[in-house]
Amino acid sequence: MAVVALAGCGEASDGDKDAAASGPLAKITVTGDSGAEPKVTVSPTPLTVTKEEKRVLTEGSGTPLGKTDLASVHIQVVNGTDGKVATSTWTDKQTLGVDLSSDRMLPILTNQLPGSKPGARLLLAAPTKDVWGEQGNSNFNLKATDPVLFVVDVIKGGASLKEAEGTAVAPKAGLPTVKWNPGKAATITMPKAAAPTKLVTQPLVTGKGAKVESGQTVRVSYTGALWVNGKVFDSNADGYTTPIGVGQVVPGWDKSIVGQPVGSRLLLVVPPADGYGAQGQGEIKGTDTMVFVVDILAAV
Repeated sequence: MAVVALAGCGEASDGDKDAAASGPLAKITVTGDSGAEPKVTVSPTPLTVTKEEKRVLTEGSGTPLGKTDLASVHIQVVNGTDGKVATSTWTDKQTLGVDLSSDRMLPILTNQLPGSKPGARLLLAAPTKDVWGEQGNSNFNLKATDPVLFVVDVIKGGASLKEAEGTAVAPKAGLPTVKWNPGKAATITMPKAAAPTKLVTQPLVTGKGAKVESGQTVRVSYTGALWVNGKVFDSNADGYTTPIGVGQVVPGWDKSIVGQPVGSRLLLVVPPADGYGAQGQGEIKGTDTMVFVVDILAAV
């Protein structure tokens, strides 16, 4: 679902954290238990909103989400002009990972989700132009002038590590060596040998967190380099968020990260068959073996 993969183009307000019973969302009816797909009735239509609005339908319990947490949510998006559902994560029965620290997330979510507890159901609203900009969102048939509603069920969430934490593991001989540089790309030194022809997953640190499950969203930091010359082609020391185990990343990542504990640092040697294949991508040729150092910081 593209709802949070797109950046909001407007400058969103903080919204009303405790929407009053007399506010614009007071007459919106949301039926269905928290966790099940809701039915939203907008009456009268069209809804009128001029800024971000929030109404807490179910409080939830447990530790509130922090401003930099990774959260797992269900979201239904409704056009407030006619009450029609624009998109819903319940359709494909997949929860959505929301990185509350990322400026690539929709501002209405990063503004309004912090402080919410697992089990909470929230009703959020804003003008579409404040969420997706003056162009609106044609994928969801939302014009810039349409009011848009979000029903958000908070499934779970948690803080993210800054780097791997756990028990150091001595790597097997013959693999690339790694020097970790906090806040920067790792230094990866390749051995003077032919690259392995099969995927290698070598823990450098075994974390103490829960094991990553297929379909979860993970936050990782990573460095990627080419075996052939050691050139770093990509790195993200600040944190990168992606679904895992569902084909959203190269197969080598899906195969290696699923099943590993949060807090782990992995050395991955990814041959073309588990990378970008014979076609390659960009500067990565179809014959290139990639080497990654990946810290698993969080998973929801």
